[in-house]
Amino acid sequence: MGARLVGVSGNLSRPRGVLFIVCLISLVTIWSCRLPKLCLYGEAVVDPTAAGPTRQKSIDLSKADSPFIGWPLERVCKESNAWKPDVVFICDNNSGGIGNIRNFILTCIRYGIEAGATGLVLPRIRTRSEQDLSNLRLQHRGFDYFFDEDHFRRSLQASCPQITIYDSESHIPNAPVPFKMETITPKNMGRKGGCDSRELNKHTGVFDKAFDAYLRSTAEELRKPPLSLKHPRFITFTWGVQWEWPVFRDGPEFVNTYGGLLQFRADILELGKKTARYMRKYAAEHGGSRAYAGMHLRTESDALSRWPKFDNQTNAYLTKAVEMDLKAAFLATGNKTEAQKLVNAASTRHNMTVITKHELLKDHPEDLAALEALSWDQQALIDFVVLVESDYFLGISPSSFSMNVALKRHLKLDGLYTRPWKIGGDGDGRSWLVGSYEKYWDDWLFMYDSLWP
Repeated sequence: MGARLVGVSGNLSRPRGVLFIVCLISLVTIWSCRLPKLCLYGEAVVDPTAAGPTRQKSIDLSKADSPFIGWPLERVCKESNAWKPDVVFICDNNSGGIGNIRNFILTCIRYGIEAGATGLVLPRIRTRSEQDLSNLRLQHRGFDYFFDEDHFRRSLQASCPQITIYDSESHIPNAPVPFKMETITPKNMGRKGGCDSRELNKHTGVFDKAFDAYLRSTAEELRKPPLSLKHPRFITFTWGVQWEWPVFRDGPEFVNTYGGLLQFRADILELGKKTARYMRKYAAEHGGSRAYAGMHLRTESDALSRWPKFDNQTNAYLTKAVEMDLKAAFLATGNKTEAQKLVNAASTRHNMTVITKHELLKDHPEDLAALEALSWDQQALIDFVVLVESDYFLGISPSSFSMNVALKRHLKLDGLYTRPWKIGGDGDGRSWLVGSYEKYWDDWLFMYDSLWP
């Protein structure tokens, strides 16, 4: 924790030496922040350029619009030993919902830092069919399909100036035509010692050396010219890399801030915040309190057969909401038929009101029109914002969306230094994920160790 300045008024009896030391520590601490950057002490952000009571303010890292804290990323980038001006990473081999895509991009960039790649093509986002949700490999859309591009560029380049962000492959100096990439699976670059293909990468600490060896061996085998600015190498990953990196390897301050690179697009974020405010008002009118539960019903057509079914999710959600004395709930789901079934069950069994985003926005036609102009996956970002804001969240463990919401909410507890979420049930008193917690692989528990909040 940073030392606080102590005023002299009312403390004239305090020894002058103590006052001098306290003030000196404060000045050194402020100077070490390298003006005018914001520096984080525990849960407080201190801006040394500000004055008076506005100088210090609290920050809640669980908010969808929380500011990016960059010094942990800056530290990791400074620790990278071998920056290569001739290696460019492409992080486009992502697909699925926001949980998968977000984690793929973040993990890809983290590998890039470890490899010393000085080039990054601005990631694109793979879309899916809205008629067949299991069809995940449609055309790519731009980074701003989900995320705030300006925020990403500004945050990454301020913290990791070694990396140049290219708008596209065609903007890379000396890029070949046609453009060719090399696809790698990082966790295969070492003897991991396990027999399950879903195992995390046990060799992230020596990935830089393994990657260098890969570059040398493939150059010899394929008779590539030596690495140089005129002959760069372009690297992408196999799908699934998003569940490889053991996120707490770099410490809690890194894992708890790194995900802030990917902030939702400004208009989507604003619509989500407005929807959350409408939900507060709705809860006050229908439940007698502004408090509300957030529920993620995961029963869409692409849900896996071994996941908890509708009855399992509904019974657990309603029972827990009653236990928490919550009279209103916001429901996120892409299954309209089963959404209505849950709404009816809540009303008849528990006199509880449950509402979806579309129903909630019916009294706000301009906002409803903005929502309906979004794609199915973009609309899920609105759900994400409202669920993060809820007083208690209920989801299912195998869903990366539910897991992402729960772990983001978990950051409210200890801010920068929040420890890992306790897997299984009511891990932090803020969220409860229904599911089986017996088998590390088959019950998807490995994802908790590899997801960036």
